[in-house]
Amino acid sequence: MSAKMRTGQTAEIAGPKKAHVIPQPKVAASMIKKAKRPLLVVGSKAPKVKTNDGDLIDSAIRFLKTGVAVVATGHLAKTFRDRGTEVYSMPFMNLGDRLRDPDWAGFDGEGPYDIVLFAGTLYYMEWLVQSGLKSFAQDLRTVSLGNTYQPNASWSMGSMPVKNWLTALDEILKELEEKK
Repeated sequence: MSAKMRTGQTAEIAGPKKAHVIPQPKVAASMIKKAKRPLLVVGSKAPKVKTNDGDLIDSAIRFLKTGVAVVATGHLAKTFRDRGTEVYSMPFMNLGDRLRDPDWAGFDGEGPYDIVLFAGTLYYMEWLVQSGLKSFAQDLRTVSLGNTYQPNASWSMGSMPVKNWLTALDEILKELEEKK
């Protein structure tokens, strides 16, 4: 990934409505705890992103254990199965289309999700999906858990060094795990 992709998408303008930067990990954890139907979208970069507990797949499994539904995009469902965990699977762009549909009852048929978290996705793909959700699913809160500011999300972790981002992600997970 080029340095330009880390700092934003060149020549793209997000519009007048931009993401709020999450000031502290506890704020993100609080939003997730208060959500009735949270969903974590895990993108194709997840196995390559090293975290404090392995990689983003391991972090996603920790999210799953706290009650957050997890959907793997692309080929990742097999990676989760190989680690002894079953998750939902759907192509990323199709998922974006489903999330904006007010009649979609979610993967389990229990109703629409009220907050969707994104981790391990390609920046430009998340940009497009988040842009569509910002425009056509205005009641859905979206949170980008990557270490690069995602302006089309409702909330973004912001741009930060990897070390700080890993610490913040771990703090979010610890807060969620204390919920139990």
